[in-house]
Amino acid sequence: MKHTVTEFLGWYGILVILGAYALSNFGVLSVHSVWYQLLNITGSIGILVEAFSKKDYQPAVLNIVWAAIGIVALSRLFLH
Repeated sequence: MKHTVTEFLGWYGILVILGAYALSNFGVLSVHSVWYQLLNITGSIGILVEAFSKKDYQPAVLNIVWAAIGIVALSRLFLH
């Protein structure tokens, strides 16, 4: 069961990050929107969980940074 959940989170992360990227490039979603940042943060957390479960540290580090950037950007949206 644990494998299924982490696998789902990994696929969720990939789909959500790619979806947010596509929506921003096609002008559907602004990179300055709360939704764009939330999609990136939750997507990176999904990939992070899956990467750590497999002890695959390169994507884990990448997604720690990706989530941190999203969190900073999200906080800046609320502070301005």
